[in-house]
Amino acid sequence: VGSIDSDLDEASAAQICGNPNIVWTIEDAGNKNNVYGMDFKGNIVRDIDIKNIKNVDWEDLTSDKEGNLYIGDFGNNSRKRKNFFIYKIENINNVEDETIAKTIQFTLPDNVKSEDFESFFLLNNQFYIFTKETKNFKVIKVPNNIGTHVATLVTEYNLKGKNNKITSAAISEDNATVVLLNHDKLWKLTNFKDDHFFEGDIEKIEFNHNSQKEGICFIDNNTVVITDEDSGKEDNNIYTLKL
Repeated sequence: VGSIDSDLDEASAAQICGNPNIVWTIEDAGNKNNVYGMDFKGNIVRDIDIKNIKNVDWEDLTSDKEGNLYIGDFGNNSRKRKNFFIYKIENINNVEDETIAKTIQFTLPDNVKSEDFESFFLLNNQFYIFTKETKNFKVIKVPNNIGTHVATLVTEYNLKGKNNKITSAAISEDNATVVLLNHDKLWKLTNFKDDHFFEGDIEKIEFNHNSQKEGICFIDNNTVVITDEDSGKEDNNIYTLKL
C-alpha cells in the first residue's frame, strides 16, 4: 500500500496507537532516539525526539488502550546484555516534537541465558517478549509497571521448519489473535486460553514474497499492517494483509 520514506534507514517496527491513520515506527541500534509516525503511503508525518533515553537497540513497539506507546529496547545480537528496557511514551498523539519517556527495566531469570529479543506485545498488563531463534525460542513476560523487574519465563516452543526467526509480534484488540512475523510468512495463533498461546490453533500463512519484514500490528481484529526494514535490495514497503 506504500513505500517507506527513504529518510528512514531502518523501519524496525510498526504500531497503531489511537489514531488509525498513523503507523508508528522506530529505527534500531545506532540510530536516533526518535519515534516516527507514517501515513499508509509511507510518508513521515510525525517525528518525535525522546530526550531522556538512548537507542541501544530498539526493536519493536506496542501500545495500550490509553494511547501510550512502548518501545522495546531489548535487541541483543551479541547476547551479552544483562539489562533490558521498555520505554513508555504517554499520550503519543498529544506530543508535538519532543518528550521524555518513563522506564521499565528488566533482567532475565536465572534459568534464561542472555538472548536476542526482537518482538513483544501487551496483554493483561504484561509484556510478552519473544526471543529470535531459528528453532526453540523462549517467551518471557514483564509487568507493565514503571521500575525494575526480573522477567518470568512463560514457555519455550518450536514452530518447526527452517528460517523461522520471529521479527515482530502483535495481538488483536479483542485479545483473540496473536501474529508472529517472519520475512516470508506469519503465524496466526487463535483459540488459546490466558497466555498459553501455543496450545490453541496455529496457522502458518505464507506470503510467497521474501523481504526483511520487521514490523507488524493490527488495524482491526482481522487485518494487519506489515513493514519492511531496509535490506538494500529493494524498496521498503508497507503492506496490509487480511487474516
